[in-house]
Amino acid sequence: MWLFFLFIGVPIIEIALFIQVGGWLGLWPTLGIVVLTAIAGTMMVRSQGARALANLQRSFNDLNDPTEPLAHGAMILFSGALLLTPGFFTDALGFALLIPAFRKFVMREIGKRIQVNSVVAGQAQWTSESNETVIDGDYEVEEDPNKPPSGWTRH
Repeated sequence: MWLFFLFIGVPIIEIALFIQVGGWLGLWPTLGIVVLTAIAGTMMVRSQGARALANLQRSFNDLNDPTEPLAHGAMILFSGALLLTPGFFTDALGFALLIPAFRKFVMREIGKRIQVNSVVAGQAQWTSESNETVIDGDYEVEEDPNKPPSGWTRH
């Protein structure tokens, strides 16, 4: 259902907002606002993206969990795409994603819906549900000299 809203609802909202704002302000001021928000958004995304990249590098250098800096960077990147998309609704969402408190709120809400499994490097743990007997054995590949190679292996 959310995909339907994304592809149908968002363009309808954008068209309605363009009609309303264009009726209040006129054509050129409306287009000027769209261009100015794209320029301002690009500058804000660039500065916050550099900060997010520095935080990500710091987390890698300190061997900390990079999940939060990666999520912030992804949301900043997404906000840049929203701000470059012409429209008032997408601009509002894009500017909202540039607010760190809003990004933390989004991460918290998404985190409620995600189950996280972790893997620790160097500590392999194998579990098996069955108690079947394992038979250890060796094998040899016998090739038919009259049959050409299948092409799946190199000879």
